[in-house]
Amino acid sequence: VGRTGTLTPVAKVEPVTVGGVTVSNATLHNEDEIIRKDVRVGDTVVIRRAGDVIPQIVSVELDKRPAESEPFVFPHICPVCGGEAKREGDDVARRCMNGLACEAQAVARLEHFVSKKAFDIDGLGEKQIKLFWDKGLIKEPADIFTLEERDSKTLLNKIKNFDGFGDKSTRKLFDAITEKRTVPLDRFLYALGIRYVGEAVSKGLAVAHGSWDALYALIQTVIREEYGESFARLSDIRGAQMAVAARALCDFFTQEGNIAATENLLKHITVTDVAAQNEESAVSGKVIVFTGTFENFTRAEAKAKAESLGARVSAAISGKTDFLVAGADAGSKATKAEALGVKIIDEETWVKMTQKA
Repeated sequence: VGRTGTLTPVAKVEPVTVGGVTVSNATLHNEDEIIRKDVRVGDTVVIRRAGDVIPQIVSVELDKRPAESEPFVFPHICPVCGGEAKREGDDVARRCMNGLACEAQAVARLEHFVSKKAFDIDGLGEKQIKLFWDKGLIKEPADIFTLEERDSKTLLNKIKNFDGFGDKSTRKLFDAITEKRTVPLDRFLYALGIRYVGEAVSKGLAVAHGSWDALYALIQTVIREEYGESFARLSDIRGAQMAVAARALCDFFTQEGNIAATENLLKHITVTDVAAQNEESAVSGKVIVFTGTFENFTRAEAKAKAESLGARVSAAISGKTDFLVAGADAGSKATKAEALGVKIIDEETWVKMTQKA
């Protein structure tokens, strides 16, 4: 059960070597996929690694199926909390509707909150989140930022006495948390773990609205007007599935539990504003792809710079690409860009363009 409540089926198989890797789990994607392939408990199956990475079931060896085999019935209740699990509209996923009352969702949301693209708190990962959850120390994001204060008042059950911790590692964790009390708006939005509000959408919202106060005021207006004219302003920015994401963002803030958790969090952190996008920059509104190795910046730094200037960074070359910024060992992307007539610029030219901006 994931952080948005999705029940994801996983096939447990007898260990087998696939492409040099021992596989004991394989993805089954969703309920419809199980029905389509008619995968059942006890079956002998053909497995491959999709993209040479993710193990998945290709087909079933029907001649080896046990005689007593029965079709798999997908659960209609959450296996973690027992809440109702249902499918909404055309959604292929079945989801637990219990929200943060479901431990699996609550823990997964906390793990997402501290992940690298969110608050990125060093030393606070999945293992530590689960430990602190089990100990009753962290139940919502705000609890992370009161951890040191509460620990200082505790006589028993102190963090330094937990397995894997000591005086130095505990001090290091507290310092890492303190360092992340100030966070950019886009990371803050992404960290909330709202369905459809991913990294790209969070950046788009941050650039379009500038500050948390401005964005939240608009969200409240949209909710008050029952998704009237103001909804167009919220969803009218660059970003995948923006209307869907904007509705999910508003739906999130119609839930009292989510509002309370966010307000509690904001008592302990500062969300920094985003500078207004430079519409006159040479790359504003352009689709840019980076490839190869660069001397003066990493790929992540280049992407952040481009997006701050209003560009949209893509991972793949297409006819919609405006520029390919090519470093050393550009490879196949440069070849494809030439074939499509995409303008190719080198690292020096890119630096000059962004310095002018």
